[in-house]
Amino acid sequence: MLVEFGKAGLIGKARQQPDKVKAAIDKVKTDGLAATIEAVRHKLDQPVALGYCNVGRVVEAGRGASEFRAGDLVVSNGKHAEIVSVPTNLCAKVPEGVSAEHAAFTVIASIGLQGVRLAEPTLGETVVVTGLGLIGLLTVQLLRANGCRVIGIDYDSSRLELARKYGAETIDLSAGEDPVAGAVAYSRGRGVDAVIIAAATDSTDPVRQAAQMCRKRGRIVLVGVCGLELSRADFYEKELSFQVSCSYGPGRYDPSYEEAGVDYPIGFVRWTEQRNFEAVLDLLDTGRLVVDDLLGHRFDISEAAAAYKLMTDSPESLGILLDYPDSESVKTVSTRTVELDTSFGVSNDSGRTPSQPNIGFIGAGNYGMGVLMPAFLSAGCKLSSVASANGVSGINAARKFGIASTTTDAEELINQKDVHAVVVATRHDTHADLASMALTAGKHVFVEKPLALTIPDIDRIASIIGEHNSIESPRSLMVGFNRRFSPQIQTIRRAIESNAEPVSMVLTMNAGKIPADHWAQDPVVGGGRIVGEACHYIDLARFLAGSPVRSWDVSFADYKTRDTASISLKFENGSIAAVHYFANGNKSLPKERIEVFGSGKVLQLNNFRELRSYGWKGVSRQKLWRQDKGQNACVQAFVESLATGEACIPLDEILEVSRLTLEIAEAN
Repeated sequence: MLVEFGKAGLIGKARQQPDKVKAAIDKVKTDGLAATIEAVRHKLDQPVALGYCNVGRVVEAGRGASEFRAGDLVVSNGKHAEIVSVPTNLCAKVPEGVSAEHAAFTVIASIGLQGVRLAEPTLGETVVVTGLGLIGLLTVQLLRANGCRVIGIDYDSSRLELARKYGAETIDLSAGEDPVAGAVAYSRGRGVDAVIIAAATDSTDPVRQAAQMCRKRGRIVLVGVCGLELSRADFYEKELSFQVSCSYGPGRYDPSYEEAGVDYPIGFVRWTEQRNFEAVLDLLDTGRLVVDDLLGHRFDISEAAAAYKLMTDSPESLGILLDYPDSESVKTVSTRTVELDTSFGVSNDSGRTPSQPNIGFIGAGNYGMGVLMPAFLSAGCKLSSVASANGVSGINAARKFGIASTTTDAEELINQKDVHAVVVATRHDTHADLASMALTAGKHVFVEKPLALTIPDIDRIASIIGEHNSIESPRSLMVGFNRRFSPQIQTIRRAIESNAEPVSMVLTMNAGKIPADHWAQDPVVGGGRIVGEACHYIDLARFLAGSPVRSWDVSFADYKTRDTASISLKFENGSIAAVHYFANGNKSLPKERIEVFGSGKVLQLNNFRELRSYGWKGVSRQKLWRQDKGQNACVQAFVESLATGEACIPLDEILEVSRLTLEIAEAN
């Protein structure tokens, strides 16, 4: 699927993702055509790592992975790579009697096993497997090992022959055999107990035939992909159950299980992803699951393109193994630096920041590559190094922006002598530690918001700056509060400064809903959306008021996700602000609106595109062709501060806003 998607043109990609097309149309309506085109191009430019079935030896075990030791042969669902980093719950040890070649089928066999578990077959039941590809043939064996009578259905004679070898009866669709009649006859006229659909087709035939061949109250499980235009009569009259199987089992797509390593209690969830891996390995070890016949081709990783071509050009091919060279010389993977062929990287022994500073990037995600890296290049900087936990994204960023080197070790980048300033654009829970490390190392630091997720971490950063900062070796700290640098916001600020009275502000962000299990909602990883995004408006209100916050209050509409809130701010100069961060709105409404009221006058900024003035003399209507939220100006101000030594945002404002945001987010 991924290979075919990657080869498709823009129209082909659009046809495969109609939901993304609709989202793009909505973005055009609210953000403009230029911003939408840029966002789509950036998204399509992102590489996608292939693969999810591999076997290798442990080079290094991380904290919490106490059951694994260096040298252990393990299976995992990691990507295809020479070295992969995989969470502990997605790995399983390979028994001594199972070869690496056989163990490589573990993860994909677990997909079939999860389908079998959902079908809940019992000894002696008759089960149909529709589609005898790699997963289908493994499913046939799993059902036979479970004591079931099995029927395999396919068009391919060679696959049907393998199914018969594994003990299944078969129905050859290419010979015109009737699958429904054949299945009913084999089940002694009663109808089959269950059907597992392992086919990949747009046709609705597999599910329609499954319903017709099932007995009353039979079960249908979809492991593959097929059309889902169901006949209510077929399902209603027999009271059939239909279920879609999710990958390799419970835990899939659950961040707490997959990423944080929190296992489900075995008394409540017997078969998780990892335990399904172990069950498959046990079957391989005892010989009840055989994969020799399923291994059709083998390629060295240097010939991977030929392997993928075979897969797409010859659908009848089954298992294809990719072999990586032995890596006996690899002793640790904590640092993995790749030097690329560029002219960047100059030393500066004077201790002063040069006019064209070298920038080290930690993080190569969507925002870092789509916004920050181009902005730093436009500001005249050299991007000398990038650190990314995902090697693929780091390499992609280096090649796209001409970055001299890429590494997987952030500390190694920070300690590079030629790096003058470090940009931290990683997930929120890493910001404080990386910023502290870089400041301690004598680097200037640009941290994409938020600065930190706890007040003690903010205090730690303030202490480091106070301890190490000096006239001889100044350290600039910037948080990416870009909206205050928007040209239209600058116009509003100048207008407010000319006003003799306090102002009243309403700042509304139609943030939109995101899943409750999204990493940004996680209080430990993302800090929640008030900390992660509403901080922009708290900073913006502080900037426009031009005065410290004297008091505040907050009301949450949803105390579970805490992503719909009204925040009231009162400033020492008498100005007030209402910050509305709402996740319960509609996407067709533009995302952001800022309104300033004062002395019988009003300024209104819609989505950082159109500024309207109502009675405010000297401020005329401004309408931009595209949004300008101030990202480029924010970066430009930071770069200029490296040369002048003057902070683009006063440190006390950064610390005030950062502390205040955390206090608001944690309020009861």
